[in-house]
Amino acid sequence: MPAFLQDCRHWVFDMDGTLTRAVHDFQFIRQQLEIPPEADILGYLDSLPADQACAAHAWLMEHERALAERSIAAPGAVELVQHLHQRGDRLAILTRNAQELARVTLQAIGLDHCFSHADILGREQAAPKPAPDGMLRIARNWQVDSSSLCMIGDFHFDLSSARRAGARAVLVNLPSNPWPDLSDYHAQNCSELLALLKRSRSNITKRP
Repeated sequence: MPAFLQDCRHWVFDMDGTLTRAVHDFQFIRQQLEIPPEADILGYLDSLPADQACAAHAWLMEHERALAERSIAAPGAVELVQHLHQRGDRLAILTRNAQELARVTLQAIGLDHCFSHADILGREQAAPKPAPDGMLRIARNWQVDSSSLCMIGDFHFDLSSARRAGARAVLVNLPSNPWPDLSDYHAQNCSELLALLKRSRSNITKRP
């Protein structure tokens, strides 16, 4: 196992598709909001005139709220977060969703007690991933260097955000790794990552 995983005590999690099963239908969202297929959804909405952007963001907020309330945890995600929380590691959420909806999602999957409000960053608190702003803000909040952070995510936006901030990145919930240049490790799911961390801790304990 890479040394950074064994030593890491500062973890940043993506939300949708990482801690939860991916349910967003981005094609549907683009169709409803008349967003070009190749455009980034949030970036496109922010480029609209103020009144149009406000209406589009309101629709998106309610659509995502319905999804958040029905969230289902990804395999091993609850166990992984609880394990890290119980051993005293620092945990944060960095999502392109709204902070309010991230909290709804955490409540739905039973992990809201593992994250403080200040450590849940949505699109209102920092420039959306792949910008490094959220990672850098978390590092400042925790008064650590960004190189001590590890992002856990399922998409290249997550990995790019970490890389641009000088942090580590672990890709999860994909059978193979399409972005090896952006990730420091790949686990097929959170259960696999948890098993690796537990084995590492067990080996450290057994050392004479």
